[in-house]
Amino acid sequence: MTTDRVYNVLFLCTGNSARSILAESILETEGKGRFKAYSAGSQPKGKVNPYALKELAAQGYPTTGFRSKSWDEFAEPGAPEMDFIFTVCDSAHGEACPVWIGHPMTAHWGVEDPAAVEGSEVDKGRAFAQAARFLKNRISAFLSLPVSSIDKLALEQHLHQIGAMEGTTARPATAG
Repeated sequence: MTTDRVYNVLFLCTGNSARSILAESILETEGKGRFKAYSAGSQPKGKVNPYALKELAAQGYPTTGFRSKSWDEFAEPGAPEMDFIFTVCDSAHGEACPVWIGHPMTAHWGVEDPAAVEGSEVDKGRAFAQAARFLKNRISAFLSLPVSSIDKLALEQHLHQIGAMEGTTARPATAG
């Protein structure tokens, strides 16, 4: 059984200027109409990092129409109801999120902040390329899941496993 349903996905980060923007553009393109991607931040910087746009362009992804915005926009009445919410930075993962309409599935897909890298243009470009690669790998794994036919518990387990892929910033849980 196939479905024509489009799933809404929100990528969250603190500043909504780099990783969440990269993920939004990559999923919007790779999702081929099956997914509608959004991004937001808990403390948006107000502008998109130019290195994020440069990396998206280098990989052939859209670079227009993005803006750094608050996650509050997606918790307001009339906002699109999210099916999935992924935090892509550790600080946003630890913050108290708004109450999301519809109780979407959530997972943490932490990736090192490329905007925090200091050094040469090459160093910064390399950091953004690496972040984009890690996010694209997670998004590719997500897109391979049979979202419409898998049970919720199994799907949540897969989403968390994707977050633990190469490049994760999450620390493994310790037995205590």
